[in-house]
Amino acid sequence: MSQNGTPLIEVRNISKFFGSVIALSDVSMAVRAGEVMCLLGDNGAGKSTLIKTLSGVHRPDEGQYLVEGEQVHFNSPRDALDRGIATVYQDLAMIPLMSISRNFFLGSEPTRGGWGPFKRYDVKFSDRVAREEMLKMGIDVRDPAQPVGTLSGGERQCVAIARAVYFGAKVLILDEPTAALGVKQAGVVLRYVAQARARNLGVILITHNPHHAYAVGDRFTILKRGRTFGTFTKAELAREEMVRMMSGADELDALSHELAEFARADSGAGEELGEAERHLAQALEESEEVFSHGLEE
Repeated sequence: MSQNGTPLIEVRNISKFFGSVIALSDVSMAVRAGEVMCLLGDNGAGKSTLIKTLSGVHRPDEGQYLVEGEQVHFNSPRDALDRGIATVYQDLAMIPLMSISRNFFLGSEPTRGGWGPFKRYDVKFSDRVAREEMLKMGIDVRDPAQPVGTLSGGERQCVAIARAVYFGAKVLILDEPTAALGVKQAGVVLRYVAQARARNLGVILITHNPHHAYAVGDRFTILKRGRTFGTFTKAELAREEMVRMMSGADELDALSHELAEFARADSGAGEELGEAERHLAQALEESEEVFSHGLEE
């Protein structure tokens, strides 16, 4: 299915409420086969709620959720998995002391021989499949029986991605896969993301890092306070402008100007008050610079 075809998954004007709290409001986005859609936003923007809605943890209170053009109502993550939507969370849901192959088949262990409770775990099959699937992702695992905890952070991400693809994922939702990794290991994970796209999967990449997003993303959806701020292609959005949107620079500029005007208006009434407002405006400008610098690192 091409990028111009029917989206693998699409949400239209969905909203999610928790009592009086509006977690999502009128959010729309879509991802197609062979595409990496980057979901960006500050803390509290609604990314986690949207992920859980897409993966079947939450049901939207308003709007439509479509899978390959068909409206769906998921009641659990299993429903989403059955439709080929797999979510890889930051903790990876792995057991460090268990082998790579056991983690690969965790919860879906292959068996052989016997009947019912007398069936045995098929070690040879699981080791072979785990090694083959890891090779497809570009990693040669010499011993699939080694503990998964001996792998690097990037390699463990690869195990989780390969596992999802093997069990039939059409859409991969990756929750901050590079957040706890160094530059080298983050690069390894981004290569796996590109390989997943080359295998015609749809990928939703959630990240705070605009450099990582820009390296592999085809389109970018930015969330702010539970709303869709906009969806852009790489041709429509420069990386510097992406950083500015994520840092809330426009809002800080407006507040800084407002405080400056307030300080000037009150300069005749009290010099101390005007000086305090100027210090606050300066602090806001400095906080914007620090935040933007942090995003760019």
